[in-house]
Amino acid sequence: MNTKWVRLNPSQLLIFIFGVFILLGTVLLKLPFATNEPISWLDALFTATSAMTVTGLVVFDTGTVYTLFGEIVIVSLIQLGGLGIMSFAVLIFIMLGRKIGIKERIVVQHALNQTSLGGVVNLVKHLFIFSFTIELIAMLFLAIRWIPEYGVGTGLYYSFFHSISAFNNAGFGLWPDNLMGYVGDPVVNIIISFLFIIGGIGFTVLMDIHSKKNFRRLSLHTKIMLWGSLVINTVAMFILFIIEYTNPNTLGGLTFVDKLFAAYFQAVAPRTAGFNTIDLASLHEPSILLIIILMFIGAGSASTGGGIKLTTFVIIVWSVITFLKGKEEIVIARRSIQDRFVLKSLSITVISLLFVVLGIFILSVTEKAPLLHIFFEVVSAFGTVGLTLGLTYVLTPIGKVVIIIVMFLGKLGPLTMVYSLAKPEKAKIKYPSEDVLAG
Repeated sequence: MNTKWVRLNPSQLLIFIFGVFILLGTVLLKLPFATNEPISWLDALFTATSAMTVTGLVVFDTGTVYTLFGEIVIVSLIQLGGLGIMSFAVLIFIMLGRKIGIKERIVVQHALNQTSLGGVVNLVKHLFIFSFTIELIAMLFLAIRWIPEYGVGTGLYYSFFHSISAFNNAGFGLWPDNLMGYVGDPVVNIIISFLFIIGGIGFTVLMDIHSKKNFRRLSLHTKIMLWGSLVINTVAMFILFIIEYTNPNTLGGLTFVDKLFAAYFQAVAPRTAGFNTIDLASLHEPSILLIIILMFIGAGSASTGGGIKLTTFVIIVWSVITFLKGKEEIVIARRSIQDRFVLKSLSITVISLLFVVLGIFILSVTEKAPLLHIFFEVVSAFGTVGLTLGLTYVLTPIGKVVIIIVMFLGKLGPLTMVYSLAKPEKAKIKYPSEDVLAG
């Protein structure tokens, strides 16, 4: 079998498979019985890409425009994109009793952002068991809340849809105002946020916690994710609470308890979840800027979320701190960080910034919108978050194409895209070193 696609490297194969499923989703969403009103091919492609990349940006209301069939297509793409196409392929291989080859393992390694091939298949097994169990339990809790309000059939379906959407950090909702109707609802706030926080921490972290059950024995990656998530979420919640406390269009008109719920939810959601319980367009500019930063940082490696990843952000910050202290070795929790991980973190951040800046530049030419709104939209697409200040609904055709590309780049990761184009190094050549003035 000497076809070209067989000779694709793992990064190219991953991009190819993702593209195929997005196109398949586009065709299914364009079917007459998938929508209640005709939609264009571009809108179908936009929605399919948003679902497959678990972003959540929509050009029109999902619950209104799409039929039950269309919504099932969307939630299926979300599950595929969140847990990974190659993960599903490995699951099918396991169920059929087929041997999983090295190439399949390498592709899964790239898809789940693992540093080695060891334990990849075992990770996939646990990934599905854990994911489906969590989604089912969360669906039952949400059903207890929504069945009395919407009836058995609709209540169960809403619980099913939002459980998958939240765990996979997609942010798709079936209400026109997302979750604004449940701004102070403890059940909805806690269950939905629990789902996207767990999904955003990363499966590697969850497996590490499950196997070791002792914080001191956890890997450095797990410790960074746990401490980093706690710190960044707490700080973000406090800042939003203070800035928006008297804003009549966001927290100002709520009770004190509802203000806490709203500040908490909107602080943890930007790191790739895409749900909102308050009107984002009414936020003060400092709050919008904070959310942009959170969206760019994103979730954890091997998770359902996007962004440059929290560990990448922590390594870069710690590198700067180490330099300012005059030290040469980067040490976190009594563990030194190798230079190659620092270079990788810098590469991810710089390439990501280049993609974002390019997207902002193009949209600033094609769209008639405030620059802050464009900035927010592009970072939201790149971080596969799905939050918007309203620009998504009025994007021009060129703007939609740009956001589609940015969502695709954000989901697969900047390094995957670069690796797919890079040629393998033939020989390692060392050159003399020389100092360069910097700063």
